[in-house]
Amino acid sequence: QVQLVESGGGLVQAGGSLRLSCAASGRTFSSYAMGWFRQAPGKERELVAAISWSGGSTYYADSVKGRFTISRDNAKNTVYLRMNSLKPEDTAVYYCAARSGYDYDLWGQGTQVTVSS
Repeated sequence: QVQLVESGGGLVQAGGSLRLSCAASGRTFSSYAMGWFRQAPGKERELVAAISWSGGSTYYADSVKGRFTISRDNAKNTVYLRMNSLKPEDTAVYYCAARSGYDYDLWGQGTQVTVSS
């Protein structure tokens, strides 16, 4: 089974950039589609970006399209989320998740991203 550990969160000023990483253990990482979710205080968890197992297909929420880029390196068992032009409304706990079927059923512990105005 795959275990996920996020890193790269922190405090950044509006307009700045961060790159989140999600390192996966386990030899079956390349068979999972991956997603980055976020949850802000008082709000529901939302899917921000997703990538297919091969990396050939990606999805972005409208709120981050053009600013965030998801990528993966199956040789390193890692998925990334590059976040540019950050806004205060991007402040949230960011989670990576994996799915082998229809649902995301493997989750990391989350990493805090705080964007100051």
